[in-house]
Amino acid sequence: MQPMAVTGQEAVGSMGTDTPIAVLSAKPKLLFNYFKQCFAQVTNPPIDSIREESVMSLVSLIGPRPNLLGLDRDGGHGKRLEVRQPILTNEDLEKIRRIEKLPGSGFKAVTIDMTWPAAEGAGGLEAAVAGICRQAKAKVTEGYNIIVLSDRAVGPDNIPIPSLLAVSAVHHFLIREGLRTKAGLVVETGEAREIHHMCVLAGYGAEAINPYLAFETLEEMRPNLPEPLSSYEVQKRYIKAMAKAILKVMAKMGISTYQSYCGAQIFDAIGLSSGFLNTYFAGTSSRVEGISLAGVAEETVRRHQIAYSDAPIYRNALDVGGEYAVRLRGEEHAWTSETIASMQHAVRSGSLDKFREFSKAIDDQSKRLLTLRGLFEIKTPGNGISIDEVEPAKEIVKRFATGAMSFGSISYEAHSTLAVAMNRIGGKSNTGEGGEEPERFVPLPNGDSMRSAIKQVASGRFGVTAEYLTNADDIQIKMAQGAKPGEGGQLPGHKVDKVIARVRHSTPGVGLISPPPHHDIYSIEDLAQLIFDLKNVNPAARISVKLVSEIGVGTVAAGVSKAKADHVTISGFDGGTGASPLTSIKHAGSPWEIGLAETHQTLVLNQLRSRIVVQADGGLRTGRDVIIAALLGADEFGFATAPLIAAGCIMMRKCHLNTCPVGVATQDPELRKRFVGQPEHVINYFFFVAEEVREWMAKLGVRSLSELTGRTDLLDVNNAIGHWKAKGLDFSKLFHRIPAQPGVAQRHCEAQEHDVDDVLDRELIAEAKPALDDRMSVRIAKPVRNVNRTVGAMLSGEVAKRFGHAGLPGDTIHVKLTGTAGQSFGAFLARGVTLELEGEGNDYVGKGISGGRVIIYPSKDFKFPAEDNIIVGNTVLYGAIEGECYFRGVAGERFAVRNSGAIAVVEGVGDHGCEYMTGGVVLVIGPTGRNFAAGMSGGVAYVLDEAGDFKKRCNLSMVDLEPVAAEEDANSKHENQAGDLEGHGLVDVMGDMTRDDASRIQALLRNHQHYTGSKRAHDILLNWEYYMPKFVKVMPVDYRRALLEMQKAQEPKVAVGGGR
Repeated sequence: MQPMAVTGQEAVGSMGTDTPIAVLSAKPKLLFNYFKQCFAQVTNPPIDSIREESVMSLVSLIGPRPNLLGLDRDGGHGKRLEVRQPILTNEDLEKIRRIEKLPGSGFKAVTIDMTWPAAEGAGGLEAAVAGICRQAKAKVTEGYNIIVLSDRAVGPDNIPIPSLLAVSAVHHFLIREGLRTKAGLVVETGEAREIHHMCVLAGYGAEAINPYLAFETLEEMRPNLPEPLSSYEVQKRYIKAMAKAILKVMAKMGISTYQSYCGAQIFDAIGLSSGFLNTYFAGTSSRVEGISLAGVAEETVRRHQIAYSDAPIYRNALDVGGEYAVRLRGEEHAWTSETIASMQHAVRSGSLDKFREFSKAIDDQSKRLLTLRGLFEIKTPGNGISIDEVEPAKEIVKRFATGAMSFGSISYEAHSTLAVAMNRIGGKSNTGEGGEEPERFVPLPNGDSMRSAIKQVASGRFGVTAEYLTNADDIQIKMAQGAKPGEGGQLPGHKVDKVIARVRHSTPGVGLISPPPHHDIYSIEDLAQLIFDLKNVNPAARISVKLVSEIGVGTVAAGVSKAKADHVTISGFDGGTGASPLTSIKHAGSPWEIGLAETHQTLVLNQLRSRIVVQADGGLRTGRDVIIAALLGADEFGFATAPLIAAGCIMMRKCHLNTCPVGVATQDPELRKRFVGQPEHVINYFFFVAEEVREWMAKLGVRSLSELTGRTDLLDVNNAIGHWKAKGLDFSKLFHRIPAQPGVAQRHCEAQEHDVDDVLDRELIAEAKPALDDRMSVRIAKPVRNVNRTVGAMLSGEVAKRFGHAGLPGDTIHVKLTGTAGQSFGAFLARGVTLELEGEGNDYVGKGISGGRVIIYPSKDFKFPAEDNIIVGNTVLYGAIEGECYFRGVAGERFAVRNSGAIAVVEGVGDHGCEYMTGGVVLVIGPTGRNFAAGMSGGVAYVLDEAGDFKKRCNLSMVDLEPVAAEEDANSKHENQAGDLEGHGLVDVMGDMTRDDASRIQALLRNHQHYTGSKRAHDILLNWEYYMPKFVKVMPVDYRRALLEMQKAQEPKVAVGGGR
């Protein structure tokens, strides 16, 4: 709560969660903790609630919902009480209670007590809930239209009904009685204090919430805050933080208004019985059953006893919690100082016996339950085999991969150590979403390689060049991350040093934003397109899709398989992270055991399992974990936190602060010197795990790990573990084995069909052979149709494989196409390749362009003004690295989204132009849509504002608008340029972005006119004195600051505009 009170922002943490889920905890938990937030992945996009706040709303309407078709007939007054956001102060609630006294208000509020006598014990809860439901019905019938459920009467003699149970019970009871639209629900509770609490209350029907005890707590901590704040200011900041965080949780699911979220029940239950859910939370799913109302009552009574106990240990002391860090008498953690020291001692000494001590501490959960798999029992038949007959460890480790930890979130030393270790053993390391230095693609003199086998493509597309993609064995599309599914990310400017800026093709000192969605994936069909794009650039790579476990992920995974992915990762909610809101770390997603089992079953049921490799990821630590993942359906296994600990991490959980004391998760040069990890330590860890796997395989009587895939018949529940809450869990749905049908595979055994053998690029590559072999200039002309998708990508992959990112000299391969191109025209286009299209483009033109040139203009038969008509679709130049694009016509929405360094001229754009842009230059010589430059932290845009209203459509949170100053030599500076545009036009345009604006605009207009024959560009140049004052320069504030600092330090200009 303190970060919210001080900063007005939700608290941020790191390293994920390693505590037990609520139903496994020995401590009495709030009912909120049994619910996990759902999120969008693949089937619809999440929303950026910060950069696209114009579509978000927290307005809540309290009170009756009148019949829109008959206000007079039902006697309704047609009024609802509007609040700007749902968190009410005590004063706000008091106004609602007294609203009836306002003349003509039409509202009547009544308060219903939601406590029950302590003397009745746990057995009194069911009757108490039924009682408040009956009271609510009676009061609505009497004409009250605002019901306030309150636990203010709590005390030594009164136990509060869990506020979530009370709200949902009344909500569903009134629905069943046909009265829910007659009244609004407000809850006054001391339970709710965290963001997740408010969200679950809203999801189950609360139209407004008064967390009175949270306000009292804030008042108590106010004297100890780092700055003097009034009561009003502390409450204001807390509510502001709450409001922003609720919007973010809604946006994870792609919901933009609180009214849509309220009562929508966008949650999965983990650890609650179906009977309990059907009665009080109708429509909520549960895969593993759990406690009933009696269990909820028992937990509530235990919490009440702790609160009012006379025991010395509790008197005048709050529960220490221990949810986010290890605390004495706090919640259990898997990674404690003992387990970390034990593991590091084992891997540094190379002692398998010491590692077995670590494994025993992790695996033996008879005394402290931590994971669902801790309750599983592996059934070993009596007829085991000799361990000498089992698949060797050197083969098993090839199935292991390290998690996606970006260079930026962890240090160069840690990132490269993991890569060297995995390459030595034949496993795979993952770049994460921060790109990778091209120098690492070349083997070291001693034979080692720092090249990561898995190259990740995330929503930010940082460092995703054609060269990057061609240097991959696997290309992983990150749809979601276990620790924060449905959210984007942000690397603050102080972490973006020169090296990271070069790798990510950005500017040192300027913050970088990853959007919550991939802006080229709003559906399963869009995902199929990106898979096709990546497969074109690198036909030899496996294409992987990373999903996060939730109920329903199996259906998504089936779609991923049909979209032609070769590999799918199911990540558990307990995966690690470099930085994430604590709400997401704890309350979004589910354990991988649930998602993995569902994924395997769904793929087998739909006869899709043979074509896709399934990987489990998130919180894997020991050989037993690997065996259970295999039995539930995994072919491969991802590890992140454990190998990081093997390399030296000590779980300080401060990765997001850049202060890692052991040099793992920091960019601080001095702290990085403390890194002592060696590839040998990581190798030892993986071989120890593999040896444990072999021991289990010998007991199970199998020779290869493949034989165990999906063998859930070998799993059972460990009845020896007697846990007062866990005894209600039922794993039959997880252990269900789809009956084997003749000819239907139960594991991966055949290659996916990708349909890349007869693409147009095969013809282009054949005709471009002189350029590829001898760097000779080539001119190619061909027709193109909309079935020709991703034109230029496979050709660019060939260029990148042979010549790296440097590519070929400008315009070496010139392809003239005529017609309508399919999606992703010019994707990842390499330097030296020009695509000239007479016709029109589609969505995703120039996606990830890596130095090439794209020119599109209408057919000569087109009779309408080009500047008034669409020439390319949505999300053009997404993640563009560098290159030039000239479009004679108007583009759709999200033009140049996440542009890192490309130059583009276009004659109009839709909404969200230049969103998240970090480099490059965009010139718009026509109208723009709304929300231009949202999240734009770098690069420069010039907009021709003829109507004078551009300011209204520009998001000014990160940019300034400046006039374009006249320059005496602007005309002469580039007057001779047109003769050799192919050779040096790009270089002339880039340079000092703080000045020479008029010259730059004129140079771009000349290029545009030269390449496309644009009448619009011609008219502007002809009437320059008239048009010049109408241009507006969009300059990111941080970018200007960074450029000026670089100039003062006499930094070379090569770092500006995409790292050229």
